[in-house]
This record gives sequence, C-alpha cells and structure tokens, in this order.
Amino acid sequence: MNPKINRIDTEIAKTKQKISGLQAHIRELEQQKTELENTDIVGLVRGSGMTSQELSAVLQAFREKSGVPFPTFKQEDAENEK
Repeated sequence: MNPKINRIDTEIAKTKQKISGLQAHIRELEQQKTELENTDIVGLVRGSGMTSQELSAVLQAFREKSGVPFPTFKQEDAENEK
C-alpha cells in the first residue's frame, strides 16, 4: 500500500481519538454546568422562603398568565436529543 495512505490513515485514527476525548470532556463540562445551575436554582427557591406548594402555585399562575407552557421533558431526554 502507498505509504502516504498509511500516514493519512494513522492521522485519521489519531484525530478521531482526539475528537472522542474532546466530546467526552464536553459532556463532563455540560454536566458540571447543569449541576451548578441546579444548585443555584435550589438556592434561589430556598432563599425565597416558599414551600413547595407555594412555588408550584406561583409557577402555575405564571404559566396561566403568560400562556407559555413550561417544558415537561426530563434532563436526560434533552441530552438524548443532541
């Protein structure tokens, strides 16, 4: 086989491996970001002093007033759409 083809095949394999590693790193970073966002949200909700029932009522009232439904899919479903 042509040595240039062998070098290109080797380079393709190395590049695919790098891409795979970077994709895994991106998934880790996205998970860390989601965890930090969730922590911030929980902190805001707890800081408001509302019970879960009161928070539910506020969100329901907002939904009815704005006419914009909140997404009901789970986080794992959103990750599968990517």
